[in-house]
Amino acid sequence: MKKRILIIGASGQIGTDLTSQLRATFGNHKVIATDIRDDDGTLGKDGPFEVLDAMDYEAIEDVVIRYEITDVYLLAAMLSATAEKFPMRAWNLNMNSLFNVLNLAKDKKIKKVFWPSSIAVFGPTTPNNTPQKTVMEPSTVYGISKQAGERWCEYYFNKYGVDVRSIRYPGLISYKTLPGGGTTDYAVDIYHKALKHGKYICFLSKETTLPMMYIDDAIRATLTIMESPKEAIKVRSSYNLAGISFNPEEIAESVRKQVPNFEMSYAPDFRQEIADSWPQSIDDSEAQKDWGWKNNTSLEDMTSIMIKNLKDK
Repeated sequence: MKKRILIIGASGQIGTDLTSQLRATFGNHKVIATDIRDDDGTLGKDGPFEVLDAMDYEAIEDVVIRYEITDVYLLAAMLSATAEKFPMRAWNLNMNSLFNVLNLAKDKKIKKVFWPSSIAVFGPTTPNNTPQKTVMEPSTVYGISKQAGERWCEYYFNKYGVDVRSIRYPGLISYKTLPGGGTTDYAVDIYHKALKHGKYICFLSKETTLPMMYIDDAIRATLTIMESPKEAIKVRSSYNLAGISFNPEEIAESVRKQVPNFEMSYAPDFRQEIADSWPQSIDDSEAQKDWGWKNNTSLEDMTSIMIKNLKDK
């Protein structure tokens, strides 16, 4: 079967890496990158790029028909910290973009959908070591939209047979893109500030432990779940995905091994309340069992990779 892939929201943290990996796997011309912003020259140089609004159903449908798209990766979203400032705008973007893609799949215009969920679906009542099925009472706009999205994905699978697949990303860390408005983005920013200024003021307290993951592992998980046989995917809401859990003091210690004079101070802000509502670690045994997931990168490995590549940049 021929495969043609559309990525909506390709210029963000996940999209940048995912686009290059998908093009390496399936061919540059078979992966169409789109974003609401003009390309800065990164994504358009290797393959097709189009400006596309994830809220515009007819525009998405037009791209799907023109390029004979089979698989859609919907990455467009307003993240946790930014969404708290613009709740209605975040809700409209995060939900209506999902309905646009699910309805295209329901009408058999595309075959397969990937939509990312997040640890933000959990809340203060969720157990700290979070199982696949658990209490979910999110306390942020982003988390509420992701929880609602999970229910709609499962509904469209059960009601219409839509082949939609999803994973709950932890905080993701990459050297290729700048922090994008998420609560876990301190773990990206710390590396930039360590190299540029030798110090960092963290907006979370030193003992705030959160689930994190290096971007290469997240991309590998995304490709693995999408290329797994349909019958292997038992969870049609969203799978837990675990990488490494650490707090700001632990990541600071790992940075000091590379940047010895690095200084860390703390000034928790409104994002502390968001972080406090999230779990400290994730049980992803169902993803391991159903489609063979396994995390590869430790905190020390990740810090070495981040420092080396940011120095090179």
